[in-house]
Amino acid sequence: MRGNQGILKEIASLKDQYGFRFFVDDAHGFGALGATGAGAGEEQGIQDKIDVYFSTFAKSMASIGAFVAGEQFLIDYLRYNMRSQLFAKALPMPLVIGALKRLEIIKRGPELKNKLWAVVNRLQGGLREAGLDLGVTNSCVTPVFLKCSVAETAYLVHDIRENFNIFCSVVMYPMIPKGMILLRLIPTADHTFEEVDLTIEAFKKIKQSLEEGAYNKELSEVGV
Repeated sequence: MRGNQGILKEIASLKDQYGFRFFVDDAHGFGALGATGAGAGEEQGIQDKIDVYFSTFAKSMASIGAFVAGEQFLIDYLRYNMRSQLFAKALPMPLVIGALKRLEIIKRGPELKNKLWAVVNRLQGGLREAGLDLGVTNSCVTPVFLKCSVAETAYLVHDIRENFNIFCSVVMYPMIPKGMILLRLIPTADHTFEEVDLTIEAFKKIKQSLEEGAYNKELSEVGV
């Protein structure tokens, strides 16, 4: 599942030749990849080649906010020159303390990360076996692509939420091609294999309903 991850290493190998600074946005990797959870750079052995490292507190830390990391002179330059810093305010202190505690948990040991990947592997493997299109993903965040109109999407999302008790965000055009939607699943280390299997079964039924035109029938009933 986590194959095809050498792209960062390939880019880093060009630094000496072209003399560029290497910026990495690792929203899905921080906390989930690498031996200590330090992210995709650690996973590929090039963490020391990254000049500016971005990530978010909204994924593995289950909070809000984000951070930028790098050498002190770079951080000082960004702090005083980035337009987004103008009139910006720091995170509330309770969120900062929470982020520090979460960072401590990530650094303490790999148990949660290993459990997370066990859940992810079962979910993504089961969805693929069921014939669902996950595209190419190296992340715990799991995309499911479906051929579906915008009008059908409302009934599909209502069905999966109300009848299967699964919440997932929806991505539509122009983020992805017209005529398709992307349902975004975010498994966690707290999910059980039983919950994963129920999710896979739910998506099988959603896929079948979509192929049988069930959501189109609902549209015709309301005169759409």
